[in-house]
Amino acid sequence: MSKEPGLSTNTENKSYQVNTYSRYNVEFVRGDGVYLFDKAGNKYLDLLSGISVTGLGHKNKKLINAAVNQIDNLWHTSNLFTSTPQEQLAKKLCEKSGLSKVFFCNSGTEANEAAIKFARKFGKGKSTIITTDGSFHGRTYGSLSASAQEKLWEGFQPLTPGFQHTPYNNIESIKNAIDETTIAIMVEPIQGENGIVIPSHNYLNEIRNLCDEKNLLMIIDEIQTGYGRTGKFFAYQHNNILPDIVTSAKGIANGLPLGAVICSEKVAEAITPGSHGSTFGGNPISIAVANKVIELITPEVLEYINSIGLKLAEKIKSEQIIEIEEIRNKGLMFGLKINSNIDVKLLAKSFLDEKIVVGTAGNNVLRLLPPYVIDVKNIDHFVYILKDLFKKMNISTKAS
Repeated sequence: MSKEPGLSTNTENKSYQVNTYSRYNVEFVRGDGVYLFDKAGNKYLDLLSGISVTGLGHKNKKLINAAVNQIDNLWHTSNLFTSTPQEQLAKKLCEKSGLSKVFFCNSGTEANEAAIKFARKFGKGKSTIITTDGSFHGRTYGSLSASAQEKLWEGFQPLTPGFQHTPYNNIESIKNAIDETTIAIMVEPIQGENGIVIPSHNYLNEIRNLCDEKNLLMIIDEIQTGYGRTGKFFAYQHNNILPDIVTSAKGIANGLPLGAVICSEKVAEAITPGSHGSTFGGNPISIAVANKVIELITPEVLEYINSIGLKLAEKIKSEQIIEIEEIRNKGLMFGLKINSNIDVKLLAKSFLDEKIVVGTAGNNVLRLLPPYVIDVKNIDHFVYILKDLFKKMNISTKAS
């Protein structure tokens, strides 16, 4: 039998997806709390939460009920029509953030793209946005151009103009970069993809003061840090400041696609019908789950995030593991800077072999973003495996 033109008969190991990810050869089919299960039924401790997404854990019954109830009623209409659940979530986000208006989209990169547009619309001709080296704001052209990591730009130039990049955690460099075209400063309160880089405590306050002095907008990218990850609902709240624009996604709907731009009244006034939009943004199912998520992140949950994060840090420190050069953490956002003699990507793969899911970031940093339902038993197991893997890897290095 002849085959159709262009079709391969050997499809067993062939992927029909574009090769944008270096995927592990593990397929998860089920989740429950802090655990994931693969096709063979193996149980894994999830310490990555889908990269800071499933903070309330897998198979959360209250979130399942919210999704199922909405699916049973309505999947989609259009943003041409009023939505009470959208209004309810927008009100909650304004109350949590201290800001005034919300725009819903589908993802973090879309949220940052919208924030860039909002700032420039507000600027009325002023268009330059100052960002920081090592930042990651997304992969669409505006957010990619805002992200000051040259490795992300390779093959995609020319980038979108209108961005000025400055060293992170350096207020003087920002001051020197401001000119008559500057409209905003865009910053992550903690850099995630760059290796969990935590700035000096007054850095955000200094940026806020500078924005007030120069009449600039302060944009805070809370895509990875928001929704309780650092022990506050938003990370900027550790500094008791109020940005002009906050972007949020990842944990907002515990895994369903949703993003949000939360902004001040003065920014919102610059945006009129037709300025921006989204076909799927604020999808009823995602909104239903997000309304339940925000309800479940209570002051008690935030207190637990802080306390269990402290226990994880203390447990790692108490073991005095020489391969760990630095522990970077806030709440349950962790970066373990590993000695350069250890390949952190190999370490992450070794963890997966031991049925623990972790991540990597920046310059040889092991990234941990556990779900908020992690407990001391999970911590003890992780640290035990960590020590054992370092021992095995050092023996292997010496043997070679």
